[in-house]
Amino acid sequence: MSDPTISSTEFQKAFGRVREAALRSPVTITHHGRDSLVLVAADEYRRLKSRDRQALRVSELSDAEMTAIIEAEIPAEASAFDHEIPRR
Repeated sequence: MSDPTISSTEFQKAFGRVREAALRSPVTITHHGRDSLVLVAADEYRRLKSRDRQALRVSELSDAEMTAIIEAEIPAEASAFDHEIPRR
């Protein structure tokens, strides 16, 4: 089940109902048929913001995270940045 979507016009008419829905799950607000905003509960916003710029030491990574990094495949388009790595 996907999160609810509502037009900006409907959002203005039914703010109270949309606000209540957003307390349960994010609500996407569209403008001219395109996603414009996502309304989320304040607690969810704070949770998401707390993950911004989270830096970990390698020693703090779990075995699953280390395995995911080791097994990650570098996209071919990333080679466009190879010149930025100094060669010894």
